[in-house]
Amino acid sequence: MIYRHHIAPPHAFSQFSHDLIRHPRLSSDAVRLLTWQLSLPDGARESLSRTAERARIGACAFTRAKRQLKEEGFVHERRLQGPGGHWVTQQLVSNVPLSAAEAAKILARMPVHTPSADASPQVAPSPRVPAVGIPTPRLTDGHPKKDLGENTSHHPAEPERKPAPEPEPAPETTEVPEAARALVAALPRLSPDLRRIPRGMHDELARLASRWLAAGHAPTAIRTHILRGLPDDGTPVHRPGGLLRYLLRDVPPESTPTGNGAPTAERSTPARPSSRLAALRECEGDHVQATLFRPAGDETLCRRCLTSPPPHAGPPSSGAMTPHR
Repeated sequence: MIYRHHIAPPHAFSQFSHDLIRHPRLSSDAVRLLTWQLSLPDGARESLSRTAERARIGACAFTRAKRQLKEEGFVHERRLQGPGGHWVTQQLVSNVPLSAAEAAKILARMPVHTPSADASPQVAPSPRVPAVGIPTPRLTDGHPKKDLGENTSHHPAEPERKPAPEPEPAPETTEVPEAARALVAALPRLSPDLRRIPRGMHDELARLASRWLAAGHAPTAIRTHILRGLPDDGTPVHRPGGLLRYLLRDVPPESTPTGNGAPTAERSTPARPSSRLAALRECEGDHVQATLFRPAGDETLCRRCLTSPPPHAGPPSSGAMTPHR
């Protein structure tokens, strides 16, 4: 149980409504700030920030308390320009909530507070003290750091220029034969692993292929050598251009037939053909590009060449016998 004892103060007291002290939406800092302001004597010009400083209210708590008082209508502010062009912020503190219109009417009747009359008035700037000496015009010619008595320049001597080296002669460009270019252009159709050859490497690969052709190797032998160099374990070829450069870099000697008709063995052992290409054979028929097929026996022509008629053969005569296949 709690008991209360009141003694009326003889002086320096203020009367506040219980609704103000028990306001549900005002914090203790907001109530203390408001009651402190209402307890000041008439004519006091103490600002809310100064009151918060005297009441030991921190910056964050003051900002929150001031926002609550403005939202509830206990504090109103307006900014206007007073005499002499000075901008003044007026603050109105009331013990009851006021609307914006009611606060504007009360502030309109209040005189605009100007800086204290005790402050010294603004004075005109004092005359500037000139520099020592007589002012002289700027020089329009001559070097400021050069002695007129000597005819030398203060600029550092230029270093001796060495003669520029003669440009090296450009390497002679050999013309790539069209057969080598056609061979490289047909490589993407030779195997799915060679479909992504960069266009910028076609000239380099054509020059490498031309070395093989100049050494006497037939295009069929070059294609067979490339097919043998492809991976046979299903490994994808990520850089087909680099693989072709590696395969065509070294040109082996051409195989020459011996006296008994058998070709001599090359100095380098040929690579083992891949398992997926070992059973294929290149057709010896008339094709624009090299064509591989899987023979059933020892035939050298693909099924298309076997089943298609000769290109210049006319229709068979009525008395001719057509062989059955």
